[in-house]
Amino acid sequence: MKFSCLRTDLVSAVSNVSRAVSSKSTIPALEGILIKAYGDKLNISGYNLEIGITTDIETSVIEEGEIVISARLFLEIIRRLPEEIVFIETDERLVTYIKCGNANYKIMGMSSVEYPDLPSFEQTDFITVNSKTLRDMIRQTVYAVSDNNSKPIYTGSLFEIEKSVLNIVAIDGYRMAVRSENVDSESETSFVVPGKTQQEILKLLTEDDDEVSIIVGQRHINFRVRSYSVISRLLEGTFLDYKSSIPKGSRTELVISTRKMIESVERMSLLNSERMQSPVRCKFRDNGIHLSVASAVGTASDDIGVDIIGDNVEIGFNNRYMLEALRNTDTDEVKMTLNGPVSPIVIRPVQGNSFISLVVPMRLANEN
Repeated sequence: MKFSCLRTDLVSAVSNVSRAVSSKSTIPALEGILIKAYGDKLNISGYNLEIGITTDIETSVIEEGEIVISARLFLEIIRRLPEEIVFIETDERLVTYIKCGNANYKIMGMSSVEYPDLPSFEQTDFITVNSKTLRDMIRQTVYAVSDNNSKPIYTGSLFEIEKSVLNIVAIDGYRMAVRSENVDSESETSFVVPGKTQQEILKLLTEDDDEVSIIVGQRHINFRVRSYSVISRLLEGTFLDYKSSIPKGSRTELVISTRKMIESVERMSLLNSERMQSPVRCKFRDNGIHLSVASAVGTASDDIGVDIIGDNVEIGFNNRYMLEALRNTDTDEVKMTLNGPVSPIVIRPVQGNSFISLVVPMRLANEN
């Protein structure tokens, strides 16, 4: 194999593909990237048996071939090369020669025969979504994906299409995030995408209006983002009937500045830590909200002036869960509804239902 290409193109491709490479594996080839040079393209792949990322870059191929190279070492080398044009060559002993300007490297590669094949699957559905829309939808829900492997289905998000609306739903038992957008699709389908896969897709998505193709199979999914293809297994199991978890109606309702609520909860958070979590006590009453916290460190309180419609209510919540819900709203104001002290706090936009966030209350100890 022998080719030359632009260093910046190679660094960008290898950086992105390497995120799907195993850091430590019983299969040595999985700690590498597969490089294939054919025609006028260089195809680069990373795969850890759960998620695979592959891409093509333009190159000048002098001799076709393929090889597996250590992802970490190769990336560190090409990042530090002195000039823009890189020349790479391999011989029959799998030795790889890298030349750029006056810099020369000689490293050992592995046979591509040792590299597992990326999954191929039969398409059952095909969806296209605007890149910026999908980016916002994933970002505003993936924070609520569970990291508890005792219920694997909730370590992913439900992607559901019905009546030309795409819903992405994440739930971890303490909170729920739902994001909805209209899509140009007549499909009626649902599948669960691992949270780790969504995090990798999120890094590839841009603010541009490019279209992302989503190819769905029985057990796998393929996201095609620009020149990248992200292949992942789907999670199997029964996802919660999330619609029945959203409280119907409300006894207490208010519209509040998102920034004011975030800042107040942040002030209460100063007395909390990951090791010691005390609930933020929140009293919705008359024309304002009174927040307070009592922890081993000390006590704090704050007040926000806001019009409250309906019953007075006192409720406790986890400060981190509330902050993550509020920070991912992307709106200046939010509508908060409550159905008593033991029902989830519901956060919505002031108009419409493009997102819904639920924060499950925490038990409050008596103040006296």
